[in-house]
Amino acid sequence: MPTVAFHTLGCKVNHYETEAIWQLFKQAGYERKDFEGHADVYVINTCTVTNTGDKKSRQVIRRAVRRNPDAVVCVTGCYAQTSPAEVMAIPGVDIVIGTQDRGKILEYIEQFKQQRQPINGVRNIMKTRVYEELDVPAFTDRTRASLKIQEGCNNFCTFCIIPWARGLMRSRDPKEVIRQAQQLVDAGYKEIVLTGIHTGGYGEDMKDYNFAMLLRDIDEQVKGLKRLRISSIEASQITDDVIAVLKQSDKIVRHLHIPLQSGSNTVLKRMRRKYTTEFFAERLARLREVFPDLAVTSDVIVGFPGETEEEFMGTYEFIREQRFSELHVFPYSKRTGTPAARMPDQVDEEIKNERVHRLIALSDQLAKEYASKFEGQVLEVIPEELYKEDPASGLYVGYTDNYLKVKFPATEEMVGKLVKVKITKAGYPYNEGEFVRVIDDVHENIRLSS
Repeated sequence: MPTVAFHTLGCKVNHYETEAIWQLFKQAGYERKDFEGHADVYVINTCTVTNTGDKKSRQVIRRAVRRNPDAVVCVTGCYAQTSPAEVMAIPGVDIVIGTQDRGKILEYIEQFKQQRQPINGVRNIMKTRVYEELDVPAFTDRTRASLKIQEGCNNFCTFCIIPWARGLMRSRDPKEVIRQAQQLVDAGYKEIVLTGIHTGGYGEDMKDYNFAMLLRDIDEQVKGLKRLRISSIEASQITDDVIAVLKQSDKIVRHLHIPLQSGSNTVLKRMRRKYTTEFFAERLARLREVFPDLAVTSDVIVGFPGETEEEFMGTYEFIREQRFSELHVFPYSKRTGTPAARMPDQVDEEIKNERVHRLIALSDQLAKEYASKFEGQVLEVIPEELYKEDPASGLYVGYTDNYLKVKFPATEEMVGKLVKVKITKAGYPYNEGEFVRVIDDVHENIRLSS
């Protein structure tokens, strides 16, 4: 039986696509091996969101070549798409495929075995207008399933290379989305996470269908689904129609990830973001009218070119006022080929790091404040894995629907299932809880050891 090993760098979309590529190999009779071991084929799914992503991708490619010099080394993903010649120049690389035509990978492997000539299968992504179907009926992860619904982005923010790596917006056929969602639920998944390059932009390339309609159709048509989560949505995409669907659904979770990037209008303008802080605040207020307990997480870039202390403090105060439940904070990183990399007044690394630490401290404080509202409440959690800091403790870690990370006593049999947990103590990064059983609507604490 031939063997294949995978290594994925970067975002959730890349991880989804690696799983899809694995399905192709599985159907062709391949056995999956650990990347650190010996395999006949190595597939490296690369990232190019930062210059560091490129560097890490090159390091992983070289590692695969060293593992087995006789293996077929295939490189795919965003770095392969934007810099195919650079990837082809790495000794030992045999096949390069970008962010399309992944379905041809086995065909290319056979071609390479016969001809022993490196293959560059990268095409101009900007000419692609049709969504590439990649089916994933099951995942290596047992607890939640990702479902990719769109590809590409039309925004061209000044710090971002992704439109050049992924192309313009293409939405997946809604019938295919529904079909695969049902397939995932039938395979045992309780939670589905809708994902994409610009997830909330789904339908912008369609005439008579949009994201709100897709959410409604999944909610109504997918039988047995317990939780539906949106991986990320821009403020401009949170329409009144989307809010109406969120309000009526008992499956869409009380958590939205809404990227802010900056809380300063002058910085947002330099970033070429398509909203102001006033618009962002208005959308959050509208959401919280409907969902008072909504968890809102966000991304923030610190030290964007020209960011003054005043602009940073504007961001800091905006985040505190808007009560985000958690932040992903990134120091601005130059990405070659983007307008921001050529901007004057690049911010000193020390200043960036100091600002990052201030925002992380604020994020920790806000996370604790949000979680404390749920102390004493019983919430549904899907156990995901053993508590890594103390595997012998019998504690497992999982997430509530509103994205509280909880550690609590559980068993291996509970992984991937919905269980009721009473939040006993709020904290960061973990909230503590105890497993409970519901009898006649009375919560009775159960000690698993008894």
